[in-house]
Amino acid sequence: MTRAYGRLPRFATLVAGFAIVAAACSPAAPTTAPSTGAATTPPASQGPVASAAAEKYPATGEVTCANGATPGSFDGEEYKGKVKSIEAPDAYTVIFNLCSTDTAFLEKMAFSVFSIYDSDWLDANVPSGKALTTMNGTGAFKLDQWQAGAEIDYSAFDGYWGDKAAAAHAVLRWGSESAQRLNELRSGNIEGMTLVGANDFDAVANDASLQLSSPPAGTNLNTFYLGMNHDIKPWDNDLVRQAVSYAIDKQRLVDNFYPPGSEAAKYFTPCALEFACGGDPFPDFSVQKAKDLLAQAGYPNGFETKLQFRPAVRGYLPQPPQIAEELQSQLAAVGIKVTLDQQDDAQYIVNSNTGKLDGLFMLGWGADYPEITNFMDYHFGAGCTAAFGKCYPDIATELATGGATTDAATRTTAYANANSALVKDVPMVPLAHGAFANAYVKDLTVAQASPLSNELLFRMNVPSGGDTLRFMQNSEPGSVFCADETDGEALRACEQSMEGLYGFEINGSKPIPALATSCDPNADGTVWTCHLRQGVKFHDGSDFTAHDVIASMALQWDAGNPLHKGKSSQFEYWAGLWGDYLHASKQPAAPE
Repeated sequence: MTRAYGRLPRFATLVAGFAIVAAACSPAAPTTAPSTGAATTPPASQGPVASAAAEKYPATGEVTCANGATPGSFDGEEYKGKVKSIEAPDAYTVIFNLCSTDTAFLEKMAFSVFSIYDSDWLDANVPSGKALTTMNGTGAFKLDQWQAGAEIDYSAFDGYWGDKAAAAHAVLRWGSESAQRLNELRSGNIEGMTLVGANDFDAVANDASLQLSSPPAGTNLNTFYLGMNHDIKPWDNDLVRQAVSYAIDKQRLVDNFYPPGSEAAKYFTPCALEFACGGDPFPDFSVQKAKDLLAQAGYPNGFETKLQFRPAVRGYLPQPPQIAEELQSQLAAVGIKVTLDQQDDAQYIVNSNTGKLDGLFMLGWGADYPEITNFMDYHFGAGCTAAFGKCYPDIATELATGGATTDAATRTTAYANANSALVKDVPMVPLAHGAFANAYVKDLTVAQASPLSNELLFRMNVPSGGDTLRFMQNSEPGSVFCADETDGEALRACEQSMEGLYGFEINGSKPIPALATSCDPNADGTVWTCHLRQGVKFHDGSDFTAHDVIASMALQWDAGNPLHKGKSSQFEYWAGLWGDYLHASKQPAAPE
């Protein structure tokens, strides 16, 4: 994570009005002009957009937005979402009608989960499940093959609309141990790797054949936390959860297991983000206070439970087994006796998102986009993840207020109130904001350690005249249908081939136009009009049009859509970031 944010005054310009945003975010165009080609008429098989006819989703029925205490509705069901409709007046314009101002609209459009798929490809590949292992994007690299258990192979897409890939080929590999990845780098088997081990920073920095790419101190856009599901005993007792918040010596964790530049967490959202650190901080470490609260809760001698975790190394969690053992020791000191429960990496994420982690659990979050809504809304908003049990209304109400205005004073108060409610309710205990670094061979240019963990291989050169760039991450993706993924290893694999209406600048977090030349708001930010780039081709040669945008969004938004199917078919990010699904009662049951 390499960008220096300071306090990130992201919305200072927005207070003056959304017209400024429109000017600031209009076509900051690619370095190479795309082909302008003539607009093509989509084939009749693409349905409503044939002959460039207008299209709207939902096609029938009206979405009623929530209004204060009055809930919204659609098709006879309550609706808590932020999106009212998506329409295409022609083949190269898409209009998003929102229920209220969304302060992070462009950042969400740049997030890879909302990449655009060819609508015909979706029809052919989602029902069969082939979409889990193949991609048909518009990006600079196209997927050639996924060699399960070994690597994913890409090649440059000759028909790409922008700057062509710097290398003819790329290979994405994985290895769970940082030492293994570093050995592969030193041996010349790869050109780059993620997440240098906490004890190897100096070794890489001092190796004349390598380069260390790391973020400035104090800009760690991630959070490691200890979670609890309050729908399950004993976590249904507020005093037990509060006891856990006193039981952990966070600074000891950071000093002993994290690389330089890491920070003990006092708030859930890193303080580098605007509005993040107002209101009450989480309390300081106190064994006695933890014991007193457990006694008040009816557990004077403590209790037994599990500490669940996965082995995957992340920027927020550099040494999972060792940190689990340290937490086991610290919890024992207050009377909570935990048995360590290491789970399969991919299954662990499913278990978390579906509320099936019944003990204490270790998890974390790395920024998908640099805004407080990304951290708070997904976890605690109206469409919150099930990891902590049913959503907390006192937190969600404040988040709805903070995310629906550009007024800095209102946002400051709302997020301060939300932070104080987090301390009172304790769905989790934030423990650390981890520093991290990537490593590359010395003569590679455009080395990346993205603040959003979305390193783009097609922008890196191949040293010494080779034609293949090889990069190693921590683990194998669960799938490459990233509309239904939440794990960064899968998202990175998708980002090499897939594109959204916007993307993020290299090694930064500013949203920039991609498949849209601009997305422009109305005066109050409730209507966003996106002008699409013309002449863009998908990897199979299909033309990109507005119908593809609507189809890609609708399959996530509408739980009754026949294409609302994926690896888990939960599409957690949609509800987490946009508030709710259409036909939420048809949301599939979580997989066992």
